[in-house]
Amino acid sequence: MTDAQETAADSSLRTTGGAPPDDGGTSDTGAPIPLLEPREGIPPVIADADALDRVVAAFAAGSGPVAVDAERASGYRYGQRAYLVQLRRQGAGTALIDPVACPDLSGLGEALSGVEWVLHAATQDLPCLREIGMVPTRLFDTELAGRLAGFPRVGLGAMVENVLGFVLEKGHSAVDWSTRPLPEPWLRYAALDVELLVDLRDALEKELDRQGKLDWAPQEFDALASAPPPEPRKDPWRRTSGMHKVRRRRQLAVVRELWQTRDRIARRRDVSPGKVLSDAAIVEAALALPSNVHALAALNGFGHRTGRRQLEQWQAAVDRAKALPESELPQQGQQVTGPPPPRAWADKDPAAAAGRTAARAAVSALAERLTMPQENLISPDAVRRLCWGPPRVIDPESVGAALAGFGARPWQVEQVAPVLADALRGTGA
Repeated sequence: MTDAQETAADSSLRTTGGAPPDDGGTSDTGAPIPLLEPREGIPPVIADADALDRVVAAFAAGSGPVAVDAERASGYRYGQRAYLVQLRRQGAGTALIDPVACPDLSGLGEALSGVEWVLHAATQDLPCLREIGMVPTRLFDTELAGRLAGFPRVGLGAMVENVLGFVLEKGHSAVDWSTRPLPEPWLRYAALDVELLVDLRDALEKELDRQGKLDWAPQEFDALASAPPPEPRKDPWRRTSGMHKVRRRRQLAVVRELWQTRDRIARRRDVSPGKVLSDAAIVEAALALPSNVHALAALNGFGHRTGRRQLEQWQAAVDRAKALPESELPQQGQQVTGPPPPRAWADKDPAAAAGRTAARAAVSALAERLTMPQENLISPDAVRRLCWGPPRVIDPESVGAALAGFGARPWQVEQVAPVLADALRGTGA
């Protein structure tokens, strides 16, 4: 049993259909115990204003942190909206809310303002929660806490098993959550996802304290909670899978036109873009530059299941790209802000390249000593920017100031600035 499991052993975790012992989550044989049912059973799905008002009142009157999760329909629907929201809080139990029937949850968000929200992999759920009016002012991310604590596997199932000694059933993680009504096994899975989040949070807090990292986690969580919504991605079509095969500007124009046509159709039909046309088919058409519908139909991804009308709309997109004047064709590669790609450093600035090599080795060694991933110790982008434009005087103070300007948290500056200053001084940067 790990130290984190021992700290979790104080929790009284009762289920039906599994009956774990009161003093922890492992059986007498040491094997993890399957978590089969929520403690109070599967709650009804909240799908009307009156029921939602009762949930808001119950959770406002509850105590302690609130566990929050959301289910999306990635791969089935357009966008990343929430199709089910799960919450659990002491004194309120578990609630399952249908955000399609109750699209405005700002009242619930306001009732929980100031309360610590416990999420797992918060960056995945915060955007869709924000869309329905739920924005935390304080949070605890159990995945991020697991990374800081050095757990090699930080998925929710792995963390619950390794830390608390229970096995979560994960068979419904990739289902179409826009389905209505939601099947009972899916609702059971959804309720169990928040069943132990607060218990996991408490165990991880004790583990971080044992490792001397307890002051670091809140800084990371505050950065997550206060981060503004990301800016819309420029030229999102450039992220089409297989783009590395596309070399010519005319072919890039075909990718752009097909991607944008697909996106319009997917948005209108509210389906995942990949269900309209695959990335592989887009790249295939861009490379082939088909001259007519018959040539297009012969390509992979445009086979016999594609109707004549659909083929014509895709061919029209190809033809539009082929008709563009040279001045309107997209450039190969995106305009880069900040340092150039590292592969070009050796030619452009050998000293910066040497500094980056030394800095990466220093960060890697420190991350290993602290038992955490390098990217959680310090952002690779911050290291890259520091090495490309180091301060005039290389010392921990100036390096720390530069890192803070790149978004590093105080604990990261304290840990990393001295080793990066030593690394850069050693290369004469």
